[in-house]
Amino acid sequence: MRIEIQPLGDVAIRISFGIEISENVHKKIQRFVFTLKQENIPGIVEWVPTYTSVAIYYRPEIISYSNLIQEVERIYDSLAGSVRIEPITYRIPVYYGGETGPDLSFVAQYHQLSEQEVIELHTKKEYLIHMIGFMPGFPYLGGLPAGLAVPRLEHPRPRVEPGSVGIGGNQTGIYPNEVPSGWRILGITPVKLFDFEKSEPFLFSAGNYIHFYSITLDEYQTIKRLVEEGKFQVETVKAGGARND
Repeated sequence: MRIEIQPLGDVAIRISFGIEISENVHKKIQRFVFTLKQENIPGIVEWVPTYTSVAIYYRPEIISYSNLIQEVERIYDSLAGSVRIEPITYRIPVYYGGETGPDLSFVAQYHQLSEQEVIELHTKKEYLIHMIGFMPGFPYLGGLPAGLAVPRLEHPRPRVEPGSVGIGGNQTGIYPNEVPSGWRILGITPVKLFDFEKSEPFLFSAGNYIHFYSITLDEYQTIKRLVEEGKFQVETVKAGGARND
């Protein structure tokens, strides 16, 4: 399927890679974005990938709309077999249940599972990071097992703790900051997803994966202290190489 290019206001275009949210479409977008970055085309300001499209913002006084379209089509035509991206998996510790995982029991009861079975299912997969958005550092993840999907809360909580790990419908994710939420919260990670004081403020990047692993409360408190002291490093492995602990 060919891409579809449309204007997006006066200084941007939208490139659609189809309507299906899938890992295959995501990989095409990642290859395109990788090549676009390497090209360093004058006049392009930034690009924003989503589940099925990429928005490119540009300066019309430097590159015209028609020339930008030509460049986009050239890059797309050059992609076949030319770009190979090796994704990584971030291994994220999570303390499940307790006061910071108030909906673990609900998810278990909803699916007629034990709480431990819910944890095992949630930590079994590597979740693809489709994009970062909604708030700084929030990862939109794909790959939640169908046996864990649950309805959102009827009345959202006014706040959830930073690091809260939850499920909303057929998605799972991590909240970088304190916000209201209608998701079912399973647990919490001590890892910081966004730190504006760092040169690279975002922990995650689209195209990579997240693998959750279960830790005890004592381990959570230990890692949280190390994070606050700047002494904790998130482990990364080659995608497909994550292990359960």
